[in-house]
Amino acid sequence: MGFGGAAARMFCREGARVVLGDINTEGGERTAEQIRAAGGDAIFVKLDVTQEQDWIDAVAATVAAYGTLNVLVNNAGSGARYTVEETTEEAWDSQIDVHGKGTFLGTKHAIPEMLKAGSGSIVNISSIYGLVGSPTSTAYHAGKGAIRLLTKSTAIQYAVDNIRANSIHPGYCRTPLTSRSYENERHFTWINEQIPMGRVGNADDIAYGIVFLASDESSFMTGSELVIDGGTTAQ
Repeated sequence: MGFGGAAARMFCREGARVVLGDINTEGGERTAEQIRAAGGDAIFVKLDVTQEQDWIDAVAATVAAYGTLNVLVNNAGSGARYTVEETTEEAWDSQIDVHGKGTFLGTKHAIPEMLKAGSGSIVNISSIYGLVGSPTSTAYHAGKGAIRLLTKSTAIQYAVDNIRANSIHPGYCRTPLTSRSYENERHFTWINEQIPMGRVGNADDIAYGIVFLASDESSFMTGSELVIDGGTTAQ
């Protein structure tokens, strides 16, 4: 399970009504149905985060279903492990579109509804690779770094409107997006050795942070980075 699915389940257990958006219709519908079967309230909308009309439609569907929009979680992601010289223009554009443009468009179209509601919380999923560099993943670093500073800019612009924006920076985690790379035993052992706590994270580790930043328990936090990485960046 990925960060989004885990967070959606947690939100519903806390009584929230959830709209899931994804380009994967089958997976999104399945997750929404599982949440409803467990007693939660969730719907799915097909969403390509790089397409502005999809965001307009997703926000409209949310308001039509539930009357308001109070929390936005920008969670879409993809990976590209290339050095500067290896990175093609296509690879660069893909990373910047999904991470930077996708987060921008979601934020742009959620804010008008949050202004109507009188408050809101935006939670943007970046990465520890949005804080530090590495020998590869050039475009990924750029995209995740863009999320970090877009979050801060949003926080400053809308603090007076009681709309908060914070970013989460996961470390090494096992999700459907990363599980294949962890199938190599030597690589998996190496990853664990980089983490002071001695284990990779899981989707729930990040989902707890998402729900916290969406809640009133974090009401005095905006423009902040929540690093959830088992101590990796403390070294």
